[in-house]
Amino acid sequence: MEDRELRTLNHLMFMEYYTGGNAGLFMKMKRLVYSYQSPFQRIDVFEHPEFGMVLVLDGITMFTEADEFMYHEMLVHVPLFTHPDPRRVLIIGGGDGGSLREVLKHPSVEEAILCEVDPYVIDAAKLYLKEMSVELDNPKASIINENGADFVRRNEDYFDVIIVDSTDPTAGEGGHLFTKEFYANCYKALRKDGVFCAETEDPFYDKGWVAIAYNRISSVFPISKMYTSFMTTYPSGMWTYTIGSKEADPREDFDEERVLDFGAPLRYYNAEIHRASFALPTFLKELTGQF
Repeated sequence: MEDRELRTLNHLMFMEYYTGGNAGLFMKMKRLVYSYQSPFQRIDVFEHPEFGMVLVLDGITMFTEADEFMYHEMLVHVPLFTHPDPRRVLIIGGGDGGSLREVLKHPSVEEAILCEVDPYVIDAAKLYLKEMSVELDNPKASIINENGADFVRRNEDYFDVIIVDSTDPTAGEGGHLFTKEFYANCYKALRKDGVFCAETEDPFYDKGWVAIAYNRISSVFPISKMYTSFMTTYPSGMWTYTIGSKEADPREDFDEERVLDFGAPLRYYNAEIHRASFALPTFLKELTGQF
């Protein structure tokens, strides 16, 4: 037998299994920096050699530092640029702080409430997810550790924009943020020209939830539109969001000049992306009954 060079391999791997368990994602772990079982979910943070820090909740990748801007910018700026003058914003979920960071780029925002059920996610973000958590201590921001469905139920006619940055409905506390009752309570919590937006999963591995979420939101809001973006470390690489609005149409009433005059840095979202994201492929129209 000829001599072979022995190579040191790093066998510390993270494996995520998608819905059904027949496909998934794997990433090499440079080091595990945080792991904790909170009363709500398992929280893991590890460092990837190329993607930076990675947040995982109940075995499901929330984001990597390399690509989180795609998700957070599309979840936040589409509804905030749809609303004519967003001042009071509620974020349900999003304890990592990424959505809050994007919301506070808008100078019109006077109050941003982050309602995150699990305080340990916020603690982990402040320690290890520095790029996401930069605005968690902003004086415009208030952090409430409470079930988002319970919190929104107690508010009425107050918020201009509500953003749901939840975990998957199949993990942790995510399921109650996909109910028709929850969407109806969000509608009541919005002011007369309010805008709602939620992440609504990927259309391949979780296509059932995509259809359920869209149909429930569209049954509550008079104007409902689904849009998509790339998200490289999410299942299928394609992600859906659904916007519900009381008055403003995110396509017809979109003011491109506000985006062009926007002074904060953006890496994914722009005026062209805003318009194009609402062009849905045929299979997604069929899935959500939009024909």
